Amino acid sequence: MHTAVPSAGDSDPEPLQIDIGIKEVADLTTEEKLQHFEDICTGDALKKYEQAVSDYTAYEEKILNEHKENARKQAALQIAAEKERIARETNKNLSLGQIEIRRSYSRKDEELRGKVFSELRDKLARFMETPKYDALLEAQIKKEKAFAGSSEIHIYIDPSDKEKQNLLSLRTDCDIRVSQYPFLGGTRAVIASKNILIDNSFETKLKEAEESFQFALQV
Repeated sequence: MHTAVPSAGDSDPEPLQIDIGIKEVADLTTEEKLQHFEDICTGDALKKYEQAVSDYTAYEEKILNEHKENARKQAALQIAAEKERIARETNKNLSLGQIEIRRSYSRKDEELRGKVFSELRDKLARFMETPKYDALLEAQIKKEKAFAGSSEIHIYIDPSDKEKQNLLSLRTDCDIRVSQYPFLGGTRAVIASKNILIDNSFETKLKEAEESFQFALQV
């Protein structure tokens, strides 16, 4: 019997190679076959192990990178929140400080204002005991009378100046009246026909001075 040898023109030489491989294994001893099988199994397991290690390493790196990114974002949020808290606290402290400064300024202003005008009232009281005060009253009355012209005018002096009434009437040729209400000195005049009040009282002048008075304090 003759075995046909494939010519160069025939296709699919693989079955021959497989047959040769099978024949080679078939020619191995049982021990060699076991070793061959073990080599095949060990190689396949090693490849699977290496792939598993590679996949696990990639997964761990992915988890680590995600953790780092989350940690970075969390840290950035915490820093931003802390900055905002510090800014709010700073603004609050500045606001409280400014309020306290204004309160301190206001207390000092009232203290100095009270002291200044207390001293001014004392000076006015002493001034009212001098001849210069009598001359001031006379000058005010004459000026008020001149302002009224031919209109009827009522001129008032403070109750504390009652003893000056007759002398002032004589010197100014006016009907001087004593007011029922004290106004700290000076004079007040009323021109009823024109509904005019001429207020030269010390009380009003002191009040106007207090309202416009300001200290330039260093704070």
